[in-house]
Amino acid sequence: MERPLLNEPGVYPSEEVLKRFLGASYPFYTEFVSAVTGPGYELMLEWNYYKDGKSWLCKATFRKKTVFWLSVWEGSFKISFYFTEKTMEGVLDLEIDEGIKIDFRQRKQVGKLIPLIMEIVSKQQLKSAFAIVNHKKGLK
Repeated sequence: MERPLLNEPGVYPSEEVLKRFLGASYPFYTEFVSAVTGPGYELMLEWNYYKDGKSWLCKATFRKKTVFWLSVWEGSFKISFYFTEKTMEGVLDLEIDEGIKIDFRQRKQVGKLIPLIMEIVSKQQLKSAFAIVNHKKGLK
């Protein structure tokens, strides 16, 4: 089974570490992080090492609500959102890439939640990512 990178508990995901693992995707990562932590989104990002998954994950929150989780992979980063059956329809109504919607519809429910996972490898994907962030942030 594939696992995200950043598996060393003592190696914090600093700028240098992220540059090394993300490679060509690093500029998309910095653009994404700058936007979601800036005006309009105002999310808080917090990196933590999780022993159960044996890797570092970044949790993005707005007030007390978790908006998404970010993980680092070889040459890319993944953003994971979790929706309920009730909030799933709103995602399918967004103006996002059709491939994301198809993948989302096919995902198996995990408990009461349905995961939507985006692997970011290009600047073009950020438009859909921002739309989903905005939608998730606005849910009650």
